[in-house]
Amino acid sequence: MQTEITDEVVVGRSGSAGTIRLNRAKALNSLTLPMVRAIAKALEDFAADAEIASVVIMGEGERGFCAGGDIRALYQSGRNEGGDATAFWREEFQLNHAIAHYSKPYVALMDGITMGGGVGLSAHGSHRVVTERTRLAMPETGIGYFPDVGATWLLPRAPGETGTWMALTGLDVGAADAIHANLADHCVSSAELPELVDAIGRLPRRASAAEVNAVIAAMGREPGEARLAAHGELIDRLFAHDSVEEIVDALASEQGDFPQTTRSLIATRSPTSLKLTLRLLRAGRDSASLAECLERELGACLQILHNPDFYEGIRAAVIDKDRNPAWSPPSLAGVDDAMIDRFFISAKPPLFEKHDEKEQQP
Repeated sequence: MQTEITDEVVVGRSGSAGTIRLNRAKALNSLTLPMVRAIAKALEDFAADAEIASVVIMGEGERGFCAGGDIRALYQSGRNEGGDATAFWREEFQLNHAIAHYSKPYVALMDGITMGGGVGLSAHGSHRVVTERTRLAMPETGIGYFPDVGATWLLPRAPGETGTWMALTGLDVGAADAIHANLADHCVSSAELPELVDAIGRLPRRASAAEVNAVIAAMGREPGEARLAAHGELIDRLFAHDSVEEIVDALASEQGDFPQTTRSLIATRSPTSLKLTLRLLRAGRDSASLAECLERELGACLQILHNPDFYEGIRAAVIDKDRNPAWSPPSLAGVDDAMIDRFFISAKPPLFEKHDEKEQQP
């Protein structure tokens, strides 16, 4: 395997496979703007290389593929005019779109923690591989933010209201539920991932997506029981409402550990984030393309920099680490429609010249 090593991203090749390795293991491979740019450049180079048939992206270390964006850096940028945060989101979202429309098979090895921006690097790809160690989540409502990186396109297209449950609770799920939610395709043992990369690299340089898929499927294993699928009827019924208050009331009226635990958990999330997230999910459900959702998300990102819950959530999670955020407003009743409307202001300039007229469903 030939490699070109940088500080945060290692770009190389294994036979006919171009490889991208996120190289911030101590930070769970959380993304920085230089990393986003390095990945985008690698994908551009691999797309133009006739010797490369496919691309494999993975994370360094045993703990995670990618824990998301570097939220401490976003916090600091937001406190200082927000220019770096804006640049990060713009280029990250453009990268997510490029992955979804990549010209060659794109294989994401979602081994370990895969959250936020890590979902953006993987779930938009053509071949998504989870392992017995995968813990996937969009945990943003717990830090005063909302699921981004195109999650408002992906999650509404999960079965029933599975995506709504994932977005509002922010809870992590394992391999089986990631596959059930249409965020992954195959489960492979983590111990066999090096062999999988070698096998993909042994394919001919004009290997098709079907050939890559066959190699992955041949090494596949049963992911176990999908917990969310087992609760599917309940989730679909309780989370079908278009207001967070109605969802919370529905959970309160339902007996059993699952709905009551879910209700208690949602009560700890930012009320503003919960209402914004549900509005974005419902808008994403009716959208025609990933690009349309990413544009809407970017507009909300620029407004989130003016939202106190964003800073309070990150403070409680990663700055002071007291895990005790004081949300403002502190309850759902204090968040009216006008407060959420202000997040729906289009970013200027837009991310894309025009939206895709038709998008393949994930």
